[in-house]
Amino acid sequence: MRITVADVMTTDIIAVRKDASFRTVATLLIDKNISGLPVLDERSHVLGVVSEADLLCKEEFKRLYYTDTYWPTLRARLCHRVGSEGAIARKARAQTAEGLMTSPAIVTTDDSPVVLAARMMDRHGVKRLPVVDADGAIVGIVTRHDLIKVFARPDPEIEKEIAEYADPAAVEVKQGVVTLTGEVHRRSQVLNMVRLTDSLDGVVAVENRLTWRSDDIPPGGVWGGA
Repeated sequence: MRITVADVMTTDIIAVRKDASFRTVATLLIDKNISGLPVLDERSHVLGVVSEADLLCKEEFKRLYYTDTYWPTLRARLCHRVGSEGAIARKARAQTAEGLMTSPAIVTTDDSPVVLAARMMDRHGVKRLPVVDADGAIVGIVTRHDLIKVFARPDPEIEKEIAEYADPAAVEVKQGVVTLTGEVHRRSQVLNMVRLTDSLDGVVAVENRLTWRSDDIPPGGVWGGA
């Protein structure tokens, strides 16, 4: 079973319109104990995402623009060197969600595998992804915390799924760690079983104790799997 974003996302969406005030955004983040929220247009399409870091730009950078004695933080100096100071300055002066938000938003769909959502978060350095439908309207939110849920998948459920393709190997799952034992006909079968098992949602690690009767992979050969 492939766990998708739809299995772990929340549909209790906390969002704001682009004209929401700075104070409204800050209050929502505090009251709801969240680190970011999407900014929507009139059709519930995601325009961007505003985060705690976006709000903190005002406090971090306001002295830079309103005093002559403030020495910019390391972050400010680095932003200037990489050319992103303009965006930081805009957020520091912003009074509404539209000015604060990072746009375009990085989004996902509810049928996307959780592993792809996790890779998107890691690649773009974000903690949450708005989930949109085929028309681009928001239908949910998935966070890093939601993605961790796949590792709470029950051991018997994982074991049952592996047993469907691992015969004649014996399968044991404890705390998400899968142990494969026994003898199979070909070495390529072992590689296939380990690869498939390691890719399953909820699997923490694979202990391969399988043996084979026939080595069908030539020395120095490259085997890509079936």
